[in-house]
Amino acid sequence: MRKLVYLVASTLDGFIAGPDGTDPTGPGGFWPIPQDYLEHLIAEYPEALPVQAREALGISGPGAHFDCVVEGRKSYEIGLAAGIPDAFPHLRHIVFSRTLTEAPAPAVELVADDPITTIRALKAQGGKDIWLVGGAQLAGALYREIDRIVLKLAPLTIGSGVPIFSAGAEFDPRAWALTDRTVIPSGAMFLTYDR
Repeated sequence: MRKLVYLVASTLDGFIAGPDGTDPTGPGGFWPIPQDYLEHLIAEYPEALPVQAREALGISGPGAHFDCVVEGRKSYEIGLAAGIPDAFPHLRHIVFSRTLTEAPAPAVELVADDPITTIRALKAQGGKDIWLVGGAQLAGALYREIDRIVLKLAPLTIGSGVPIFSAGAEFDPRAWALTDRTVIPSGAMFLTYDR
């Protein structure tokens, strides 16, 4: 069965974005992207790079891990604000929103239904794993459905911001097994945990 994988970048203090929720890697962002970090992403998770990065780097074809990406409206709107209506045209792209009524890109699927029901149906289908790109609110809603967490841990603290899981996630302690780790010279770690 397919897994729901929360592949997410986090600071050492557990935040995925600053308090305003804007893209921390975008123009004027506070999140550095060292060359070795980018090289690791290209080698291991090329499908997780947005379309403009893939085009600039000459990356084409399917990735090794995912054939579907799911995200919440707030994460999706970060791309829209940058003029990118479909950051992942190489993947089946699903956006959960109860307020968006029309997808700005034909291949983007809007889903207003319960995310848990949708994810369970996707898991039952054949294919590669499902990438949960974010954000915190959707990750909190899907907390019980997440099978793997791949934490791209940056050697950075910010003090406050958007946490990995929203405050709306239910209290449900879970133990995770560290199944893979890569430390790159610039100090970031890629940590894989399975439920």
